[in-house]
Amino acid sequence: MTICSSTKVSREMTIEEFKAWLKQFDADGDGRISKNELRTAMRSLGIYFTTWKSRRGIRFADSNGDGFIDDNEIDGLIEFAQNKLGIMIEK
Repeated sequence: MTICSSTKVSREMTIEEFKAWLKQFDADGDGRISKNELRTAMRSLGIYFTTWKSRRGIRFADSNGDGFIDDNEIDGLIEFAQNKLGIMIEK
């Protein structure tokens, strides 16, 4: 994965690269990803990502129902990104 100054990244990355890339969009630094932070992250990949899609991604991965994705729920978000967005995430 290559991160440029514009935060554009490849749509192919490892799990660790995906996690590191996603953390840079944690705007409030709380260690969780909100729907707005997720939308910003996906748009940085050039994916047209609406508020509706970001809510859908959060619901898909949010196992505790708090409306955020934390480290324990990242696998669900990885699955969503692979299956619904065509992002290649390798182990």
